[in-house]
Amino acid sequence: MIVQIQGNVGFPITLDPTVWIFDDRKIELNEAFDVSGDEDSESHQQQVWDRNEYQQKLRPPVNQSVTRYNRKKVLENSYVMPLHHFLKNSEPSGDAKEAILHTTDGDETISLNQLEQSYLLFALNGKPLTEDGPIHVILNDGSNKNAPYRGVEKISIV
Repeated sequence: MIVQIQGNVGFPITLDPTVWIFDDRKIELNEAFDVSGDEDSESHQQQVWDRNEYQQKLRPPVNQSVTRYNRKKVLENSYVMPLHHFLKNSEPSGDAKEAILHTTDGDETISLNQLEQSYLLFALNGKPLTEDGPIHVILNDGSNKNAPYRGVEKISIV
């Protein structure tokens, strides 16, 4: 249930999506793509990124206390994690342009920019993605929200 980011990076890293349920940087799946009436998509996405950037600065960025209500909510909702936190820490090389998503169904290639702005779906209805996981990659524009890249086991930066 781990995912490696490797290849043309300064620091290959290993991600463990099973612990993200306790991480304050997680976003409810519906909230990540929900745009209210007077906001446009770009400003909503910027608000999400700003909040995540703030929370990234907290050490450690995890829930200090989870109330009974929040515990129940966590076990019922679907969550995504913005990938940019982790990709930034792996320090992709300046000449890196693409990413290969190694999935259980084969390899998929996307641009490094698309990857950096992607969300990682790690919990569906409060449960880890065991069947076609450990993660699904959803592009930030939501264009593949209904058909994400499933079964992503490794990410290679090229």
